[in-house]
Amino acid sequence: MNAQDSCAKSPSRREFLKCSGGVLAGGALAGSLASRCHAAEDNTIKVALVGCGGRGTGAAMQALATKGPTKLRAMADVFTHRLDGSFKNISKNRKEQVDVPPERRFLGLDAFKKAIDVVAPGGVVVLGTPPCFRPIHLEYAVEKGCHVFMEKSFAVDAPGIRRVLKAGEAAKKKNLKIAGGLMSRHYKPLEETIDRIHKGAIGNVITCWAYREHGPIGLKPKKPDMSELAHQIQNYSCFTWVNGSFLLDWLIHNLDVCCWVKDAGPVSAQGQGGRQVRDKPDQLFDHYAVEYTFADGTRLFAQGRHMANCWGFFGDVIHGATGSAVLGEGIKEPRIYKSHKQTPENMIWEYKGPPCNQYQVEHDLLFDAIRQDKPYNETERCAYAAMTGILGRMAAESGKEITWADALASNAELAPGLDKCTWESKAPVMPDANGKYPVAMPGFTKVL
Repeated sequence: MNAQDSCAKSPSRREFLKCSGGVLAGGALAGSLASRCHAAEDNTIKVALVGCGGRGTGAAMQALATKGPTKLRAMADVFTHRLDGSFKNISKNRKEQVDVPPERRFLGLDAFKKAIDVVAPGGVVVLGTPPCFRPIHLEYAVEKGCHVFMEKSFAVDAPGIRRVLKAGEAAKKKNLKIAGGLMSRHYKPLEETIDRIHKGAIGNVITCWAYREHGPIGLKPKKPDMSELAHQIQNYSCFTWVNGSFLLDWLIHNLDVCCWVKDAGPVSAQGQGGRQVRDKPDQLFDHYAVEYTFADGTRLFAQGRHMANCWGFFGDVIHGATGSAVLGEGIKEPRIYKSHKQTPENMIWEYKGPPCNQYQVEHDLLFDAIRQDKPYNETERCAYAAMTGILGRMAAESGKEITWADALASNAELAPGLDKCTWESKAPVMPDANGKYPVAMPGFTKVL
């Protein structure tokens, strides 16, 4: 399967990728490179999976479903049950492409190195671990000469973002290909919708609204024999140092889509958030509301909430001078309206083309670029999408207006020393005597 099989290419794909943050990393590198990091002579691309949760497992199977021979050669995780479950799942669906004997199924916080070493150089590493580990794992994969698919989110703080950007630049110099898991960028219905908006279908864009409103996020109880560090990694959605906050890790797609619509990133943000009803022993805010400002003075409003019995919506609403649009992750069939009222009689366009599996397309494009030796590097756009979420988290947790420049330059780390972390290490945050974890307090928490 390739990109054309998953869904027809939009005629303006090249234009989209060029204007949305440099997905394609310029022209081919000069012939001075000693090694081009191609697949092996038999044309089989070796794949390593690092992070064997649900999304990592799905991404690995999508990598194996691309056009041309591929083999899963190594797997790594910190939890035995996740590694075993992933191996069984992938083997059931892609048996002939799985060559991972027990000695190439690695466990532990340093297991990523062992798995990457198996396929280096020239292999593909699928990174599906929690986002706090993404900069560390990406750096190592690039250092070893591997191509990378990295799942979102891509870092949890500004120092991590800078590391990701630096690794992306190193990958360009080595002619390595990097794809990021912002699959909405490869959803043909959304591409066509945004193309129409860029061509003036709703006039100049005035406001963008990014929503993720649904029920509560669960918390698995800590097992008696489980360390505090393992407990927090297992519940990565509930601890800020691991996933960067609900605003970043759960809203990143629709924040990114709004910036795509504007063809720009925000210059500042202010906002609020807190724990109004949540009583789980973790750090998670149960609501966020952040106002981002673009350089032209227009706004992006982001709302995230996970509470029971509340209004739910998952998508983006865009208002222009002459109309509006409903699109983004969570909206299978984007629509454009001639009014700010999104009612059937006001709809002037909706996508009518073939179905598209954007999760597959993002892998098709990556593997095609590897096989055809075409420039492909989504690092910068992915890093800036994550930085948009980080900026919003910083503004909401502090209660301050924060500029993009100050946020990106910040040296504040959520988990200092994570590179040297072992199972014997103390968790970056610890509960108090009552079992409660530190939670950000707007007006008091310092984020810069």
